[in-house]
Amino acid sequence: MLAIHPDFVPRIKLFGFVSYKTPWIHFKRTTDEYVLYFVKSGELRLHENGTPYTLKKGDMLLLEPHLEHEGLEKQPCDYFYVHFHHPDIRRTEAQDPLSLAKRLLMEKKEDAEPDMIYYPKYCTIDGKNELHRALHEMNEMTDLYRRNPFHRSLTGLKLLEWMIGLSREYLMAELRRDDKRPARSYWKVNALLDYIHGHYTERITGDLIEKEFDCNYDYINRVFQEVTGRTITRYINMVRVNRAKELIEATHLSMSEIGYLTGLNDPFYFSKVFKKYVGLSPSQYDKKMRESL
Repeated sequence: MLAIHPDFVPRIKLFGFVSYKTPWIHFKRTTDEYVLYFVKSGELRLHENGTPYTLKKGDMLLLEPHLEHEGLEKQPCDYFYVHFHHPDIRRTEAQDPLSLAKRLLMEKKEDAEPDMIYYPKYCTIDGKNELHRALHEMNEMTDLYRRNPFHRSLTGLKLLEWMIGLSREYLMAELRRDDKRPARSYWKVNALLDYIHGHYTERITGDLIEKEFDCNYDYINRVFQEVTGRTITRYINMVRVNRAKELIEATHLSMSEIGYLTGLNDPFYFSKVFKKYVGLSPSQYDKKMRESL
């Protein structure tokens, strides 16, 4: 597993696609950049620093700088390649992928500090829709890179987005493999988290959740609390209050405007909820922030 700092955009050196219809073997080399291979068809067999890999359709491998890699056997193969530099990619064995997936996707999502992207060194994109989307996005990035040298920075941004998406898919796959909780429940909770973060300014009721996610509210609320440590209502209010704190700190909007923008339209209710989570009323919090400047 590799940890990638998302504040740094990959600096693209080479980006392209090759198609070897006759058997071909990768040459021996050691580079000073990262090299990402993503196989469209056929097989690519190589080793990195003595570790062998056989890449088939849908397989992705990220080779690291200053480690020798070389082909092991001739095979026909079509694959995308990306050579790039990045100042902050680290190997990490801190925790198993399932625990990592639960922490990043399910627990403390709103109030966690910005985290690294945990990216698999080697993985397979095996879902039909996921593979089709990944190949389509790789084709788009290849075209963008070739179109104009000035597009390399934009290609780097697109690659970072692609890697973030792949990291998420990889971690979600770990959740699906966990036999302690049906995969369907994990998917619903994760989808509900995304929904809350996208619709917290709106009225989110139990009936709406049941209709939107085809579930029993009491059951999904119980599962939600197990994996996040909070009920759905408390989590929604936490998201709203955290957003209100950001607006108080960064703007000069009135408290009624901030309440409206965070889905807490009633001024009295906004003040009550805010004080419950922060320990201060919105006005007291605003005063405290201004005094600390």
